[in-house]
Amino acid sequence: MKTIDEAAFFDTFQYFDKSIVLEIIDIFIKEHPERMNAIKIGIQNKDLKALKFDAHSLKGVVANFMAAEPQNLARELENKAAAGDTNGLDSVFTALEKATTDLLDDLQEIRSRFMED
Repeated sequence: MKTIDEAAFFDTFQYFDKSIVLEIIDIFIKEHPERMNAIKIGIQNKDLKALKFDAHSLKGVVANFMAAEPQNLARELENKAAAGDTNGLDSVFTALEKATTDLLDDLQEIRSRFMED
């Protein structure tokens, strides 16, 4: 199953230069481990202020790729942190890890298509 809504993705990025789209993808791929680690540390340390910030940041970046599942999971972490609710953070994070890994796979595929053009 695709994480990215490809029709919406290509509709959004159709007017962008190919090099810009590749750069946006590459930045996300490069920053992904650090972003996920920051969220994980926020959860482990129960630092809800940091968790809220990092989840919000990830949510915004993922929105660029028209990927509803990881966006919704990041929003859930952000909302839980804002509400002071630590219940279930680990399970939401596990789901987010899978969803963003699937997103990375989709982005690699899209990236290779852009490179072929």
